[in-house]
Amino acid sequence: MNRWAGAAILGGGAAALYLGVVTGAVNVDLGVGRRVRPLGPLSVDIEASRELVFDVLAEPYLGRQTRVVAEKITVLERGNDMVLAAHRTPVHGGLTAVTVETVRFTPPGRVDFRLVRGPVPHVVEQFLLEEQESGCELSYIGELGTDGWALGAAWGNVVAQRWEAVVAATFTAVKAEAERRARR
Repeated sequence: MNRWAGAAILGGGAAALYLGVVTGAVNVDLGVGRRVRPLGPLSVDIEASRELVFDVLAEPYLGRQTRVVAEKITVLERGNDMVLAAHRTPVHGGLTAVTVETVRFTPPGRVDFRLVRGPVPHVVEQFLLEEQESGCELSYIGELGTDGWALGAAWGNVVAQRWEAVVAATFTAVKAEAERRARR
């Protein structure tokens, strides 16, 4: 094999690995060089009761899904207060990242997420709901971990930026829907 063929094979393998990691098909969990970084905090004030906001958050997992939601979230296993769900998120270049997470519900104040499979080996997140005079504050905190020392940490920063953008978009949608229901 000449060096051009070797370089092509190596380049093709690197591209396949990249696509696998980005889409969540390949989970790189080496267990060495773990770096953990915070996610959030994010928060939004919602003019609706804490119970109503909780219901809006839980509905895609515990209730009936609309067709639009079903294109983004597939509940793989459902229990009384916890589900195992696959989430599909568009990423650059027409790719779709698929993460699998456990989602635990503690009404009316908390929703916990734990990554099972995705583009990084470790994510733990919480949505917290606090009653306020004008309604509810929905807040988000979490942590994201990667392996591979500095290279993994750089990848984690790329993933975290997109992850937090998805949470912010979710907050916008939850706020709109909860306030719409509260006005009824």
